[in-house]
Amino acid sequence: MTSLAHFPIPLLGFAAFSGTGKTTLITQLLPKLTERGLRIGMVKHSHHDIEMDNPNKDSYKLRKAGACQMVLASPHRTILFSEQDEPAEPQLITQLKWLNTDELDLVLVEGFRHEAFAKIELHRPSLGKPLLAVDDQHIIAIATDAAIEKKELLDKGLTYLDLNDINVITTFIMRYCHKT
Repeated sequence: MTSLAHFPIPLLGFAAFSGTGKTTLITQLLPKLTERGLRIGMVKHSHHDIEMDNPNKDSYKLRKAGACQMVLASPHRTILFSEQDEPAEPQLITQLKWLNTDELDLVLVEGFRHEAFAKIELHRPSLGKPLLAVDDQHIIAIATDAAIEKKELLDKGLTYLDLNDINVITTFIMRYCHKT
């Protein structure tokens, strides 16, 4: 797999400005999609320095001692830590390579909005932010909580979804995955 276009299973992102409700929507969607039988992988982008490990645990001490990759395995879950040589903005394709797609039906992505893959834009006109779909040809739908009147979007063939109707968004995703 060398590009997002050749990813072996459906890949769908959620693009929006901070504070629009991406994480809230995804946490509502995940149970609905798993109820319909989908096995879902998730990749989330963060602009912050993240630290999940506890400084009092051996795994933290081993990683800080110099392990550039660390797998922490238990009967309940496996966690992979991978240290970056130099701080750099992550690329989605690199993150996707960590997933075992043989065990997944769909990968949802939060963030990475500047990369070229299919996305649903979340848009709340009350926040006063511009529509991303105007400049992003990879946005296939807009989930919004109010009417949008943008002439520049008329010819794009976008699907409009009610941001407050989780069942409509779930059905759209199932169709996107060809699972309905």
